[in-house]
Amino acid sequence: MIDFFRRRLVRPVLDQLTQGLSPDAIALTIAIGLAIAVIPVVGTTTVLCTTAAIVLRLNQPLIQAINYLSFPLQLAFIVPYLRLGRALFGGPGVGMSAQELAVFVSSRPMEAVEALWRVTLQALGAWLLTAPFIAAVVFFAVRPVLRIAARRLRPAGAKQGSDAEAAGAVVPPSRGEG
Repeated sequence: MIDFFRRRLVRPVLDQLTQGLSPDAIALTIAIGLAIAVIPVVGTTTVLCTTAAIVLRLNQPLIQAINYLSFPLQLAFIVPYLRLGRALFGGPGVGMSAQELAVFVSSRPMEAVEALWRVTLQALGAWLLTAPFIAAVVFFAVRPVLRIAARRLRPAGAKQGSDAEAAGAVVPPSRGEG
């Protein structure tokens, strides 16, 4: 499992750092992607992440990777958002566990839409209230880590450039050398 996350999340993030994307841009992409990924409406996250990435000029592959890797979190957050929505906005509760809810939605989707539209809107309202906090916490937690990683990776990149010169590779002159 750890190897899976290294290959699918850590390595792509480190690759983005070495390809010139700033730690702040990566942190913002991760934060927005995770905040969107936990929305309590299954089937909406890909479109929402795509839209956010276009509008905010975020890294599209990275935000989608965060989105897809966060699917278990989305499922885990549905019932808490349903409960928070009910607490904030009132109305009837959902007397089903997460597993019962999943079976109901997958076995009788039209009946589920009719029965759950109000509580879904309440859960969506709860998500709208919490998503900015999720994004802020993730951004401010991840940004320092990415800045440290960027500092550690940059000297390695600079050293590789000098190795290329030493090996006789053609290195384009900097702007000031004309």
